[in-house]
Amino acid sequence: MATLSLTSPSPTHLLSPHQSHRHGRRHRHLSHARSPTFRLMISASKLPSSPPPVPPGELYQPFRPPPSPLPEKYRNMNAVDRLAVLGNRMGLWFEYAPLIPTLSQDGFTPPSIEELTGINGVEQNCLIVAAQVRDSLVSSEFDKDFLSYFDVGGAELLYELRFLNATQRVAAAMQVVERRLDPKGAQDLARAVKDFPKRRDEEGWECFKGDSPADCLAYTYFRLSREAIADSERRAALERALEAAETEEARRRIEEELEKKGEQSDGEGVDEVSGVRVPVVRLRYGEVAESTSVVVLPVCDAAEGEEGVVTAPACRPEGDFGVVTADKAWKRWVVLPGWQPVLAMGKGGGVAVAFADARALPWRTNRWEKKEPLLVVADRGRKEVVEADGFYLVSRVGGAGDAWGPLAVDRGSKLLELDVKEALGTIVLVVRPPKDEVDNQLPDEDWD
Repeated sequence: MATLSLTSPSPTHLLSPHQSHRHGRRHRHLSHARSPTFRLMISASKLPSSPPPVPPGELYQPFRPPPSPLPEKYRNMNAVDRLAVLGNRMGLWFEYAPLIPTLSQDGFTPPSIEELTGINGVEQNCLIVAAQVRDSLVSSEFDKDFLSYFDVGGAELLYELRFLNATQRVAAAMQVVERRLDPKGAQDLARAVKDFPKRRDEEGWECFKGDSPADCLAYTYFRLSREAIADSERRAALERALEAAETEEARRRIEEELEKKGEQSDGEGVDEVSGVRVPVVRLRYGEVAESTSVVVLPVCDAAEGEEGVVTAPACRPEGDFGVVTADKAWKRWVVLPGWQPVLAMGKGGGVAVAFADARALPWRTNRWEKKEPLLVVADRGRKEVVEADGFYLVSRVGGAGDAWGPLAVDRGSKLLELDVKEALGTIVLVVRPPKDEVDNQLPDEDWD
């Protein structure tokens, strides 16, 4: 009868405290192993047991190890041959990538593999992980016709998808193929997909679809646009979001944000000849409350003419609390967000002029179909007409357009031709009233 020979346990001083405790208990139990009956029990427990009962009509199938991950042409190679395959990049990357773990099992370290094959440790890890990601695509619903896209240079692309689950990998890999993304683009896409569920409570999240990697990426740009400080950065982020968005709802939400947030730069009227820019901004409901800084300006009506502009008080914030003080009493005031053109005006020189009809301003009326009131913000501290491509607030010049009232906004070139040296102020901003529906901003060519 077969018996089991028991070796003495490891010395206690080589074990951790927890292991020593367990070792002590084991030693007490093993003290009974000297009896023949105990040895017989251990020997019997090591004998092969009979196979489990099998239902009638079914054959018993013993366990078989899983198939080798290596392609068949590499399975019978020794270590020297496998190193040669890696060193010469013989085959496609996902075919020879599984050779690296087998070399590790044979005792090779990443530095030794690098020395013998020229593949450094970072590349080794990239190949191994990317091959695993590709295998998950092969066993999923990913369209096999597109797998060939990753045959050349695909390791760097698929490596970036390693943190996504199987469903996300399929959608993200398809997005990589459709948009021809580079490794950096694949990384941004994967991070956006992974990060999207964490942003559930943020504004605008509900308009983007989490099962669309393109929408996830678009939302990342959308969120970055709200964190941007400069208008140019905000616009660039929103344009990238609009380019990436896949669903109609996401595109609509981004376009709304472009209307609300990007108008200061997007909606600028542009003089076709000189290229001078005057911001034309549509005020948004609640925008003043959301602003970190505001500006208070006196308002006069365009019908009041030059007298209204000249007599409007000068006001400025004072003290630690920024209390606005005026040098005279005034009936009409407006609070505007702290837009850069308004903040850049000289202290006390700003005034807002209310025009009842937008057609009074120098742009082509065939593009502006509706009568719309406007506020024109002028800097009274800059009265001298020195720039031909500037726009100035003046009393009506040459009798043209008297139907629109005694005040006008005219181009500097026109005023210089008429030998007008001084205006009531330089135009720094045009503000349109809030509106529920999206309304396109004034095209560049609408300035006359």
